[in-house]
Amino acid sequence: MGDVLSEEGMDLLFRKARTHNVWLDKPVTDETLRQLYDLMKWAPTSANSNPARIVFLRSQQAKEKLRPALAASNVEKTMTAPVTAIIAYDLKFYEKLPKLFPHNPRMRDSFANSPELVEVTAKRNSSLQGAYLILAARALGLDCGPLSGFDNAKVDEEFFSGGEACKGCDQEFFPEGRLKSNFLCNLGYGDPSKLFPRNPRLSFEEACSLL
Repeated sequence: MGDVLSEEGMDLLFRKARTHNVWLDKPVTDETLRQLYDLMKWAPTSANSNPARIVFLRSQQAKEKLRPALAASNVEKTMTAPVTAIIAYDLKFYEKLPKLFPHNPRMRDSFANSPELVEVTAKRNSSLQGAYLILAARALGLDCGPLSGFDNAKVDEEFFSGGEACKGCDQEFFPEGRLKSNFLCNLGYGDPSKLFPRNPRLSFEEACSLL
């Protein structure tokens, strides 16, 4: 039988973890973000494809570029968060498969020749990687505020179109039209005094079947 996480660890990752909207004035270091990625990268993905690409917005200038895409209810919580991660996916993730899936060289062409398979694989697996990002952040003592209330097209135009916002960007990472946003996740140290009572969840009997 494998090792089991302690009760305290389960509380940290699941039972006592909350979505935060109000943040303490405490920065998140670049080193912490690197540690976060080094944990989340172990997420399982189809053919070890790793389609997620993460853009960490830390500066006020970067956040201002995001502001017009946010739903009104998400502006304050996002603009005041120490970091906002754009979880995106690469529509040419298969170009990395010779490195990531070396025992089957033909896998690259299987995706390259099927755009529909690329889209569904990239979106599903980047979502899975994004969930691991949340767990990794919690494991490092960060709080998270994932959200989908934003205009994906505006985010993609601003950050992934190769336009004005990407002057000076690494064009290998920000090639025009290649990356698409999936969801956002605010990161930082939440203010526990601003939390509202936790909403209920479905019971096992309401959500699961044993066949």
